[in-house]
Amino acid sequence: MGSFRHASFCPFLPADRDMMDLQPLLHSPARITILGAGLMGRLLAVALARQSHRVEVFDAAGPEADGAAARVAAAMLAPLAESAVSEPGVVRMGQYALARWPQLLAQLALPVYFQHDGTLIVWHRQDAAEAARLRDKLRHMQTLLPELPAMQALDAGALARLEPAAAGRFHQALYLPGEGQLDNRQALAALHATMEQLEVRTHWHQPRAPHDFSPGGDGQPDWLLDCRGLGARADWPGLRGVRGEVVRLHAPEVTLRRPTRLVHPRYPIYIAPKQDHLFVVGATEIESDDLSPASVRSTLELLSAAYTVDSGFAEARIVEIATQCRPTLPDDNPGIRLLADRVLQINGLYRHGFMIAPALLDVVLELLQHGQSPLASRFGLNLQQAG
Repeated sequence: MGSFRHASFCPFLPADRDMMDLQPLLHSPARITILGAGLMGRLLAVALARQSHRVEVFDAAGPEADGAAARVAAAMLAPLAESAVSEPGVVRMGQYALARWPQLLAQLALPVYFQHDGTLIVWHRQDAAEAARLRDKLRHMQTLLPELPAMQALDAGALARLEPAAAGRFHQALYLPGEGQLDNRQALAALHATMEQLEVRTHWHQPRAPHDFSPGGDGQPDWLLDCRGLGARADWPGLRGVRGEVVRLHAPEVTLRRPTRLVHPRYPIYIAPKQDHLFVVGATEIESDDLSPASVRSTLELLSAAYTVDSGFAEARIVEIATQCRPTLPDDNPGIRLLADRVLQINGLYRHGFMIAPALLDVVLELLQHGQSPLASRFGLNLQQAG
């Protein structure tokens, strides 16, 4: 995949083919098979079924998305906050998704918690130098993408007014207005319910690979969309797992109202408040596809850091400690490629799954309908062909 640093646009189809001969790429109703029912697979299934296509989904796990990276996530929609570890194309996708998610959620069969109240970044005095480096990175991104809402520096008084739970604990903070979050598990369940409502055929606990199909043939799908995440490693060289660990806490005494990030040189954390005093706390990121339980060390660091943000976490109850691996491509950017004729792969969402999924969804829909995507050019997304 070409890097987002070079925002050139490559056509979806090979240059020596006449695109006019291929229109329309999708007749209606087309038969579409999707491999993988994580976040990306479910979004595509719902969108394509709404367009009256006949959609069939195969997944190695069950309807609860037990094997999906999206189940173990904070689902923060924080493009500027994530720009410290992302390139401009990913940030643009995140900004696009902030407006797109409410539209997508409004069409689902079940309600999904969605918050659009900004991100708070705090730090202890001994970590002021690390915070200054982060501030410089965020300012640089804002010079590259001036359409991003302006970051605000807060003193102790302004912080207390914005987030009373942090009053007296921190003397400075950054506020990133406009950023948001949603409830990842509610979203997965609502997508599943909507798939059933739209009569999407689902095959749970039935893993399939692209070589199991011959798209375009008799009795075969017209298109095959591969959204298997790490399940696609055999078909996408360089795809790797990046391990993440999160703790879900029930903390009635904690009143943080918005996603909060603690700056620290070794274990920076995020705390994402959900409904009913549920908080998702995470930070760890390990270059490994190990899915064993969380280590004592990383769990202690997460919980200790959360306690320094709000002492109310001392009486919290641990609901779950979960691990999962995020599918990641060599340059840490998402990828869309044509594996074979009528076989499209979408992968590499890394740690940005919920933040960028709506943008990738709309890119794929444009590709299927028109053979090319203006949105891909806008996001600096180079589209590939395997081989």
